[in-house]
Amino acid sequence: MSAARVLTNRELNRALLARQLLLRRHRLGVTQAVERVGALQAQWPPSPYVALWSRLDGFGKDDLSRAVGKRRVVKATLMRTTLHLTSDRDYLAYAGLLLEKRIAWAERELAKHPGDVDVERLTHELIVHTGERPRTRPELLELLGRPKLVGSERQPWLVWHLLAARAALVHGPSSSRWRMNTAGGTFVPASVWLGSGGACGEAAAAHLLDRYLAAFGPATRADIARWTGLTIATFEPAIARLRLRRFRDERGRELLDVPRAPLPRATTQAPPRFLPSWDSALLAHDDRTRILPDAYRELVIRRSGDVQQTFLVDGGVAGTWEVEDERVRFEPFERLPREVRRDLKSEARALEAFPCGVVGTQRIRALVRSPTCRTST
Repeated sequence: MSAARVLTNRELNRALLARQLLLRRHRLGVTQAVERVGALQAQWPPSPYVALWSRLDGFGKDDLSRAVGKRRVVKATLMRTTLHLTSDRDYLAYAGLLLEKRIAWAERELAKHPGDVDVERLTHELIVHTGERPRTRPELLELLGRPKLVGSERQPWLVWHLLAARAALVHGPSSSRWRMNTAGGTFVPASVWLGSGGACGEAAAAHLLDRYLAAFGPATRADIARWTGLTIATFEPAIARLRLRRFRDERGRELLDVPRAPLPRATTQAPPRFLPSWDSALLAHDDRTRILPDAYRELVIRRSGDVQQTFLVDGGVAGTWEVEDERVRFEPFERLPREVRRDLKSEARALEAFPCGVVGTQRIRALVRSPTCRTST
């Protein structure tokens, strides 16, 4: 460790931006892009569209819809039990680890509520019903019979989460359409939608670790655990097995990385970029200061867990944005130089050409509010 190269926080920032396709827009297919960034948060259906628009040259809404419809990209509950978009092959490896944790958690919670729910039978029924065609959750609850899920005193949604994990349900294409609400999403077993196969055990851990470091590294063990929601012990055999680069950060912590991943100079220019709610670039590390200054953390990540839409200036979060009266309004956390405001407006004009579902097909105008200075408590 004494001979390991020390990477400054700014160097880590530029590495993150390069790997997250945020230093420049890239000419990549949707599936390749989703793999390059590790996964895309999809808690709010429009988020992946904004994320890809900020990263890809010439991206259109239909590009993502087609990739999902062709089963090359899939939406599912994965890291930290939240919704993500991954490539089909990444899902098969990720799920090999993550479903086990979801099932174990739901079973532990249900054990606290005595009941007589026949989980085995309901899982079989769920697979049969969803194997016929993708179905919405209300449809499935009706087909299963809601009283069966409730049992005597058991919590019905815990039963649903357990059944969905045991049946390895993924979301059908309608769940990934750009829309303002989450109604109308459908479910289908991964075995029906994607086929069987994929890594499991140590091979799955190695695949997930490799994807994570390529997309978000160099990173500490705590960072890996934070993004995956798994214990670092899950990955220690893969860490020992894989050929990894080792660095240190300015606080002396060991950083792991895959070979040949980009490490741009600290002086590399970073253009302004708009990020959607829950963008993975903000959530992929235990120490998020490489992109999100501590002073702004509580303004961006609310106590409810909601993550605001943000914009980057010189590679760091500098404010939030929202749609109001069919305009995108920016609220900088501090006063912005005139040239930065000009660049942000230019980026906003580019966004105008994107058929933003939040405001229909009307063009978007950018309005930079009077700068305000706020700090977190």
